[in-house]
Amino acid sequence: MAADFNWAVGGEAGDGIDSTGKIFAQALSRAGRHVFTSKDFASRIRGGYTAYKVRTSVDKVQSVVDRLDVLIALTPRTIEENLEELHEGSVIIYDGERTTMQDVEIPEEMIGIDVPLKRLAEEAGGAIMRNVVALGAACEVAEFPIENLDSALEKRFSDKGQKLVDNNKEAARAGQSYVAEEYDHEFDYDLETTDEDYVLLNGDEAIGMGAIAAGCRFYAGYPITPATDVMTYLTGRIERYGGHVVQAEDELSAINMALGAARGGARSMTATSGPGIDLMTETFGLIATSETPLVICNVMRSGPSTGMPTKQEQGDLNQMLYGGHGEVPRFVLAPTTIAECFWKTVEAFNLAEKYQLPVYLTADLSMAVTEQTFSPDTFDMDEVEVDRGFVVDEADIDDHMSDSGGFQPHEITDDGISPRAFPGTADGAHMSTGLEHDEQGRRTEDTEMRVEQVDKRNRKVETARQREDWSPREFGDADADTLVVTWGSNEGALAEAVEFLADDGYDVRVLSVPYIFPRPDLSEDVAAAENVIVVECNEQGQFADLVEHDVLERVDRINKYNGVRFKADELADDIKATLSEGVEA
Repeated sequence: MAADFNWAVGGEAGDGIDSTGKIFAQALSRAGRHVFTSKDFASRIRGGYTAYKVRTSVDKVQSVVDRLDVLIALTPRTIEENLEELHEGSVIIYDGERTTMQDVEIPEEMIGIDVPLKRLAEEAGGAIMRNVVALGAACEVAEFPIENLDSALEKRFSDKGQKLVDNNKEAARAGQSYVAEEYDHEFDYDLETTDEDYVLLNGDEAIGMGAIAAGCRFYAGYPITPATDVMTYLTGRIERYGGHVVQAEDELSAINMALGAARGGARSMTATSGPGIDLMTETFGLIATSETPLVICNVMRSGPSTGMPTKQEQGDLNQMLYGGHGEVPRFVLAPTTIAECFWKTVEAFNLAEKYQLPVYLTADLSMAVTEQTFSPDTFDMDEVEVDRGFVVDEADIDDHMSDSGGFQPHEITDDGISPRAFPGTADGAHMSTGLEHDEQGRRTEDTEMRVEQVDKRNRKVETARQREDWSPREFGDADADTLVVTWGSNEGALAEAVEFLADDGYDVRVLSVPYIFPRPDLSEDVAAAENVIVVECNEQGQFADLVEHDVLERVDRINKYNGVRFKADELADDIKATLSEGVEA
């Protein structure tokens, strides 16, 4: 039996691939198994290849690998697309009665399981349940107790009535019984269950959960792949805490609404992807100049322009670091795991208010749509700390008044952080403008005040460098001569790649960096290594450029930009190949 089990369902967009995959993933997690999912989907409502892959084990899994044990193939293309990942003994479940599948040829070393999915589904109550029949067949192949599938079906369909739940359970058992009766074969899989209780969520959901925990009470956004699930998660939930979600008419409206709410004293947020960030850039400058705390979530996808909306890439780094006319102080945070999406969202809100700056919180498509299991204590709400920064009230506002008696929201201070008064604070009435302004927020073209205000705003970043911990996460062999540096969602694949490398005699030290600006000084780490490799999902090596700029040393690069995330075994091979090239040179 394999240490982990890899399952996938594939077909055309509109075939219910996503919901089928989620049901199976939920069933596995409810059975006390760890789950890590991966999606391949086309940017269209119907047609085009789409797949949902689940890797599961009783041990923690953090990446996908190049192996499939059981494949539910709803189209011939599904088999073609996954042929390289299938192996001797892999099981392919398909409906040979379906016109397009009648002439399918199963490779000799694999096991074809022909199940009349549509016919069995119709007997159970409707052809629409054919995918559930396939799930029942997969349970029999994997020796996975079908009772665990029942709970997932109840969660999925309970709001549509008990009859539909019962019909789906019947459909699943029809698939299970058919395989048991028609195929006298002992498969190599036996999915162990445990008593563990896991939470299953994706990166977008973790960001939404983190926003609520951090006290976010206003969200404005416009639907865009792959950031929409942040808004979807918040809708119906944030209202329970007195918050509001607004679907704006476009990205410009979204960020300006969020800015208005933040000026009103609410913790506020918007989320989008690269094209939306393009549109939001002008307001981004207004946020920084008016010193308004705001969190802007950028869930990256392949670009430029419309690019490939449903494909992976980390190409927006320079955009977030340098976007905007003039010099705009900002923070850029990049969670490196789904769990960290929660915690870095909380941190983003705290940083935004402590330093009165816009904060980019950036994830990417792979992290956004991937579901992974976690123990509930991973998201311990008692550990969440809310820091609203330098807020003044009636008791101390007199200390921050001008000689003429006006409150100074842009007061020149040693650390660059000015006092902030929420609307309604007695004597706290003030204005801020996108024009350069004096300490009271009144427009000015005075050259000395211009220099003082620019220096003050930038001084906040230097203050943050000194006060906050910007350390990277480290794992692997601390004494290894090879240093691999990465950021964003590559961490999970790299963590497992380190294990593959160790098995082959390669010792590797890894630094995973969740802070892009400000970021940790890696000079000593690079100097101590014989080989330095930066791993990222873009063509130009944008983070590698930053490392070279900071440490004044050349680094090797592993770049992937074909729209597909790194896989653990693939990344291990890439690192070995890079090290071999260095030896040959």
